[in-house]
Amino acid sequence: MFLRQLLLFFIGICAGGIIAAGASAFLAIIGVFPRLIGKTKTKAHIILFESALILGGVWGNVSDLYEIPLFIGKNGEKIPVLCQIGMALFGLGSGMFVGCLVMSLAETLKVIPVMNRRMRLAVGLPCLVLAIALGKMTGSLIYFLFGMGMSS
Repeated sequence: MFLRQLLLFFIGICAGGIIAAGASAFLAIIGVFPRLIGKTKTKAHIILFESALILGGVWGNVSDLYEIPLFIGKNGEKIPVLCQIGMALFGLGSGMFVGCLVMSLAETLKVIPVMNRRMRLAVGLPCLVLAIALGKMTGSLIYFLFGMGMSS
């Protein structure tokens, strides 16, 4: 019984490592990280970016595996305002990451240049990208603010 549990543990850890490596390689190949570093002109802090990526991946895996609760306040009491602020910051960070991932993927697939050529846009490509982003943001706000994501 113990050997079986140990074997399952080893297989699970190996599978998780392979998935994490594949996801990180995918993000690196499509150019999310180099593009962000280039746009923000923070080339001097590459070690910090790498450390944050590794720690974020490890924390994400550990919190998903063990479902670690995050308590804010004394003796584990939740303070609603702090919880909402924390969730808002997490949502903002996640949204920014997903937005960067989508735009990087779109650039990699050359979607925007093809769309630009087909729509015969001479100027206004930044406005088009902004309109796409604002549309996504508006749809997400309507979805979550009016409780469409909640089960009844």
